[in-house]
Amino acid sequence: MMSIDNDKVFSDAMSDVVPLKYESKVDLNRKTVRDKDSSLEHRRRAAAEMPESDLNALSTTGVVPLDGWLVLTFKRTGVQNGVFRKLKQGRYEAECTLDLHCMNTEAARREVFEFIEEVHELGLRSVLVVHGKGGSKLEKERSSILKGCVDHWLRQLEIVQAFHSAQPRHGGTGAVYVLLRKSEKKKQENREKLSKGRVPVDPL
Repeated sequence: MMSIDNDKVFSDAMSDVVPLKYESKVDLNRKTVRDKDSSLEHRRRAAAEMPESDLNALSTTGVVPLDGWLVLTFKRTGVQNGVFRKLKQGRYEAECTLDLHCMNTEAARREVFEFIEEVHELGLRSVLVVHGKGGSKLEKERSSILKGCVDHWLRQLEIVQAFHSAQPRHGGTGAVYVLLRKSEKKKQENREKLSKGRVPVDPL
């Protein structure tokens, strides 16, 4: 009786079998981690690049381009007629000037807001904003837009009490006199002077 070599039979039966291929689970996990890290880093960079909250409340919605020769005029309730008349006549010296020539709308929006806020903090009352009225066709188009923006924006700022297009010697209809509300700092200074028996002379 022949003895059967079981090991040899098994080896012969399995000789044409090819082992299954597989990918390393460790590599897959590492790739997943790398993807997650990359995604997280991307979100962090995007958050860091996001602009801070815009405190500028000035809006360009509803702005209408205005003719370069149009006279701008605005007065809030409570402003004395005599004060407004002097403003129109250019009798209040401009304590500071903002020139918007060659600025685009967004740059002008930022400059007007920051300028008015800053001069008010400094206690200034009368300033000049130059928006231009245009010489060439391109300048005229830009100036008419900026003029419309200035007229629109100054009305939105509560600290602006009145404004009026300037006299020819100060830029005419290409500039505007702006009268600002008295700052709290200035009011406090006046109160202190009054408490010492000195009555301040306020031209505005």
